[in-house]
Amino acid sequence: MTSNGTGIRWLVLVIKLPADPSRHRVAVWRGLRKVGALSLGQGIWAVPDVPVFADGVRRAVELTERAEGQTVALNASGRSAEDEARFEAMFTAARSEDWKEFLADCAKFEAEIAKEIRIGKFTLAELEEEEQSLERLRRWHRDLTARDVFGAPQAAEAAERLKQCAVICEDYAERVFTALHQADGRDA
Repeated sequence: MTSNGTGIRWLVLVIKLPADPSRHRVAVWRGLRKVGALSLGQGIWAVPDVPVFADGVRRAVELTERAEGQTVALNASGRSAEDEARFEAMFTAARSEDWKEFLADCAKFEAEIAKEIRIGKFTLAELEEEEQSLERLRRWHRDLTARDVFGAPQAAEAAERLKQCAVICEDYAERVFTALHQADGRDA
């Protein structure tokens, strides 16, 4: 059993790719990083053996095979409760870094809207851009939540911060529509 009682097993991937062209190694690396795989060393990756990681692992294996590389997939578990706890802590630390990056992007989003309000840029084009940014944050949050199987400490803060971003965007939308309505009234 792990420290939180889940007893999660791990899938360890050993990936060997030809040195050239490097784009194959980069594509596999990016794909595994995107799904939240934990790098254990050169060409060695691990994920909890749960369904949320299955598609990403499958894509990495397919990319490796197309590049004429080799993949060995191993099921693993810690030899002791301490080993399991350490592995879980390593994975959670990686998710914590992801959440920190997400929180930094939330701050950038908030700063961008604050700047638009400060300079009085109340256009539909700008609103659409901000709404797209908010939707990107929502998708990212869903992805991070899905792969944060052990619950990194920043997850709750990130959920609240995303709600704040939505409120700020809604306030900005109201300001845009008010400004547009006032401009229409002056033109009449």
